[in-house]
Amino acid sequence: MLNALWLGFFVIAAVAATAQWLLGGQAQVFANMVQALFAMAKLSVEVMVLLFGTLTLWLGFLRIAEQAGVVQWLAKVLGPLFGKLMPEVPRGHPALGLITLNFAANGLGLDNAATPMGLKAMQELQTLNPRPDTATNAQILFLVLNASSLTLLPVTIFMYRMQQGAPDPTLVFLPILLATSCSTLAGLLAVALVQRLPLFSPVVLAYLLPVALGLAGFMALLSTLSAAALASLSALLGNLTLFALVLLFVCLGAWKKVAVYDSFIAGAKEGFDVAKGLLPYLVAMLCAVGVFRASGALGYALDGIRWCVDVLGMDTRFVDALPTALVKPFSGSAARAMLIETMQTQGVDSFAALAAATIQGSTETTFYVLAVYFGAVGIQRARHAVPCALIAELAGVVAAIVVCYRFFG
Repeated sequence: MLNALWLGFFVIAAVAATAQWLLGGQAQVFANMVQALFAMAKLSVEVMVLLFGTLTLWLGFLRIAEQAGVVQWLAKVLGPLFGKLMPEVPRGHPALGLITLNFAANGLGLDNAATPMGLKAMQELQTLNPRPDTATNAQILFLVLNASSLTLLPVTIFMYRMQQGAPDPTLVFLPILLATSCSTLAGLLAVALVQRLPLFSPVVLAYLLPVALGLAGFMALLSTLSAAALASLSALLGNLTLFALVLLFVCLGAWKKVAVYDSFIAGAKEGFDVAKGLLPYLVAMLCAVGVFRASGALGYALDGIRWCVDVLGMDTRFVDALPTALVKPFSGSAARAMLIETMQTQGVDSFAALAAATIQGSTETTFYVLAVYFGAVGIQRARHAVPCALIAELAGVVAAIVVCYRFFG
């Protein structure tokens, strides 16, 4: 799947660029594509520099947590649930605790902590993989849920809206929560259907229903806060949670008589080795995406969608928000640029800008996640991971548009 996808980016880009050259006389498009290749290669290195520091830091702390028994305790508590959802992973396996930490960090928007935890979890799952180049069912479920973008506090979206002069930056808070919940549910159902997971098992429901009710209550509470209060709460929760985790790991490690400094150094070395192996995968995926964007293929796709929507007699306002949706699976920075451009050209509280902000907050950089998580363990055959992740992505986009018509249409 990844081989076909990667090749498809270049083939489609070549066709689109040739069309621009022959039909539009824009020979410069080929120079733009070559420039995009080198720009994306440079960006890959810049991303790797950030990952080196982050992975080294957090995998050092995670090594202390493992030796202190935190990860094993989480794995034991959640063993019955993961026994149903990931039956090939033994109960009490360290991967289960790391998966839990990763989901919790993602929910709070702690990306710097979530990624190292997720990569460590993927490595632990890889130790159970009988075919190291092929993704297992557990790895696919974990990756799809990571790519479904379930975040309780999308404060970055509020900041973008505030910077563009929105009178109520949190106007899209509830739409984002509804849309991102749909994307996560769609991803889970897609994987469950392929892997025949017993989602309606009493054990699974006993774990998931209280979480769902708790999330609903938390969402209801947050919806009552002002923009300033929500931003303040988010900053407090994020920083407090990060530092509390560090303090918990170190103090518990010391209490369990773990040599915390030596343990940190050992984990940090592992983080350095993991980050070093990611660069080829990032270069490959980001360069393909860069060429695809520079070729004009995205513009052709938008024009085609607008024409189809117009022929069907439907409202076309949402099409102006689709640039964010179409580039988000490939590049978070590109989607952010598209969102800000939409706000500036259409108006920060226009329907297109509100829909684009909701899409940005309820979708994920799917192909980046695929490249990083599978690249970290050398997986080349993704099996049904790509279609299931794209189903979650599509569900998030469609839900965002529908919800925005309900709230703002």
